Amino acid sequence: MTSIRLILCSFLLITAAIRLQAQEENSRLEILQAEELLGANGFERLLHDVIMEHQNSLIYCDSAHFYSQDNLAKLFGQVRIEDQDDPITVTSLYAEYDGNSQMARLRNNVVLVNEGTTLYTDYLDYDRGSGVANYFNTGMVKDSTNTLTSENGVYETQIKKITFTEDVSLVNPDYTMKSNTLYYFTDSKIAETEKLTNILSKDGTRLNAQRGSFYDTENKIFRFFDGDVATENSHIFGEILYYDEKAQYYEARGDVSIYNRERNVEVFGEEGKYWENNQYSKVYGNALTQKYFEADTLFMIADTLISQDGDMPEEKFLLAYPDMRLLKSDLAGRADSMAYRYADSTVYLYSDPVLWNNKSQITADSIRFLIANEEIDRALLIDNAFAITRDTVGNFNQIKGRKMTGYFIQGEMDKLDVEGNGESLYFALENDTTFKGLNQLLCGRIIMQFQEGAVRKISHSIKPEAAFVPPHLIEEDQKRLKGFTWREEERPDRMLVNDWRMPAVRNKNRYSLFDEPDVSLPLPEDDEIQKLIDN
Repeated sequence: MTSIRLILCSFLLITAAIRLQAQEENSRLEILQAEELLGANGFERLLHDVIMEHQNSLIYCDSAHFYSQDNLAKLFGQVRIEDQDDPITVTSLYAEYDGNSQMARLRNNVVLVNEGTTLYTDYLDYDRGSGVANYFNTGMVKDSTNTLTSENGVYETQIKKITFTEDVSLVNPDYTMKSNTLYYFTDSKIAETEKLTNILSKDGTRLNAQRGSFYDTENKIFRFFDGDVATENSHIFGEILYYDEKAQYYEARGDVSIYNRERNVEVFGEEGKYWENNQYSKVYGNALTQKYFEADTLFMIADTLISQDGDMPEEKFLLAYPDMRLLKSDLAGRADSMAYRYADSTVYLYSDPVLWNNKSQITADSIRFLIANEEIDRALLIDNAFAITRDTVGNFNQIKGRKMTGYFIQGEMDKLDVEGNGESLYFALENDTTFKGLNQLLCGRIIMQFQEGAVRKISHSIKPEAAFVPPHLIEEDQKRLKGFTWREEERPDRMLVNDWRMPAVRNKNRYSLFDEPDVSLPLPEDDEIQKLIDN
């Protein structure tokens, strides 16, 4: 039994030795051709039209130093290594080829071609066993779509992936991308980056990412993480930005902000979508709009905001719904929905709308008001119009009717004109403190004029019915017109706006790799370095 085991062990050892010898023989560099062969004892000089072979590769050069014992060749002039199984060819002016490790170290005018991808550099270490080519001291890759450059690069030819690092630039006819780490997939022509990434389009649009990006260079699809897009008229931010150039479609998610420079308006939300061809956008998820005036800001909140732009003013509008609320220093309002027409600068409020102006409150089935010179200029109340003004001692002056027009001067209520079924209650005061009595008026048309928020004068026409009730004869139910509701607790304020959405603080002048100066420091030549060393 023991002898059988010894025989088996000997057989296995012999088999392993034969395999190892075969592998070694297969990995030996062989000379196929040379016009002159000089030398012996492990060192040979091959001169003129040299061809060598290693495994599945042919090696061409003008001359070579061959160290047969080390299985190493130094190749000079017009070096070319062709892989017979894979479509990879690499050329240079000088190279060292190690047959044991299958490492080719190529220098000076190095060109590696793999199907439609070409790599140019002066320093390349190419491991034929793993198919990994590593360049340093700058290199360039070109294909049918893009040109990529960087200080260093690793080309994994088997999986067709190139990793570029340090001063990376990707250029095609439409865009230039800069980053410090970029992964490029040569089959799909997709580029993925890490950390800071900047893209500049041919029309001047800037697309930026702070935490990396995805760029399908053939289909022109982009995805940016903590990104922003800056165009001539707008600046868009989002935790994730998506752009499909062919569809002309933008999408942003996570603390979205869209700033329109032309109209000085900024919109915030959780998600935003924009169709560039139609100039149509939608922002939703606790949406907030801030319209910046010279001395004030108009805030508007709603779940969803829709904006339609266009070349003509009549094409432009803005929608906000549901539960819209707006706030300005001298104005506040709420309604279920709002529409703003740019053509006539008119705001339309629908479904239980309310407007507050300083001490005044107006309601109606629908309200529209005109903005002029950054202030409310006129308000039109249609059906069940009701206006309430609180005086200095807390009384509620009231006026109601079928239709009502409010006129404002510098944001202050100046006049109310009521048409149809007009009714009013006015608490007469002396010196703004002493209550004199209650004026009751029923009339087809009533005009109430104000001064500093207080009623100054009431005019009436068309069959007026008027009465004055002294203080001691006033009944409690006479102090309110039918339909009276004081809704001050619903009035929006800054705390409500801030609770609804606090916009993320972002630097709109983020650092860009395009801002770096395009200069390089020349390196000294070898002979200059030697002179310095000698001195």
